[in-house]
Amino acid sequence: MTAIRWLMLFLLLCACVPAAYAVRCDSNLTHTGDYEFQVRARCGEPLWAEDHYRIESFGNKDTRIEREIRYTDWYYNFGASALIVHLRFRDGQLAGEEKLGRGVDEVGTACDAAILARGLSSGELIAHCGEPAARETYPGSITRRVAHHVYVQDEDDREDWVYDLGGDLLYVVRLVNGRVNYLERRKR
Repeated sequence: MTAIRWLMLFLLLCACVPAAYAVRCDSNLTHTGDYEFQVRARCGEPLWAEDHYRIESFGNKDTRIEREIRYTDWYYNFGASALIVHLRFRDGQLAGEEKLGRGVDEVGTACDAAILARGLSSGELIAHCGEPAARETYPGSITRRVAHHVYVQDEDDREDWVYDLGGDLLYVVRLVNGRVNYLERRKR
């Protein structure tokens, strides 16, 4: 009976320990706080990378302090037997990791209308469908009050990516802040 208690205690402690790394690249580990060049040296070039900006404002009209923060999103495709990994950097340092859907063996060869689903990230879209035939960007921003005299201005970027999958239709994929928002089918 005591062996079961020790096992349960061990499992409980393991569940409480935070992850000590963000992603494993072959035998190399990356850690939260690593710089972009360190992650690149361990994992290689990402499949897709994009920057987003946020402006944080503190204080009132007379004593306002503003700071621009750069977020960089990197996407790694480790093949069809693994998940696509999204790494987020804040001002050049690794801040977080997210596992996405299944990867692909060859970039751009797994694209069809069904994969162009709402919520898909730009990195997953690139992995499955490759670079679009055309891109249009519509920059914008949203300002939110997060506390008394504290405001955050986020990008509200919209992009239209056009894919030609053959046939008589073109697919226009609208991305909002790096995620597929809707799909429009247009005749050629």
